[in-house]
Amino acid sequence: MCFYGPTCRDIFFTLFSHLGEDRLEGMVVHRAECRPVVTDSYMKLKNLAILYSILTVINVTVISFNTEFGSKMEYEKKKKTEGKMVRAERQLVLDMLFSAFEKHQYYNIKALVDITKQPVTYLKEIMREIGTYNSKGVHKSTWELKPEYRHYQSDEEEMQTT
Repeated sequence: MCFYGPTCRDIFFTLFSHLGEDRLEGMVVHRAECRPVVTDSYMKLKNLAILYSILTVINVTVISFNTEFGSKMEYEKKKKTEGKMVRAERQLVLDMLFSAFEKHQYYNIKALVDITKQPVTYLKEIMREIGTYNSKGVHKSTWELKPEYRHYQSDEEEMQTT
């Protein structure tokens, strides 16, 4: 262990040998470098330490799986199998969107991407033309069709006709 610097005084240190037999304790006063005297007993000690490190087997047990890393791997596999999202023909995307909006009135962008398998920017570009984005209220962060594109009746219109 080596301590030095402007506040090296008043630092207490303890130095243990590899086998735990020798011990040196004290206060740091001056920086010092210690080098062993290379003798036969020192070389035997080093050989034993090397053999000990080679012969010891470290067993690793995985306690928990890092879910962030696992989900990234799954995403990479999915991306490789499905490939990049390619822009489909505009009319085909419009047909998919209209059929989706016949089932439900409101969709968030992620659901629309899953339904159409189109890039987000392309989908938003189309949705700006045919839909309105709800930024407030109960249906916050969702898209709905503009009234001129709706093929279904709203609840108020249904009550007026009955």
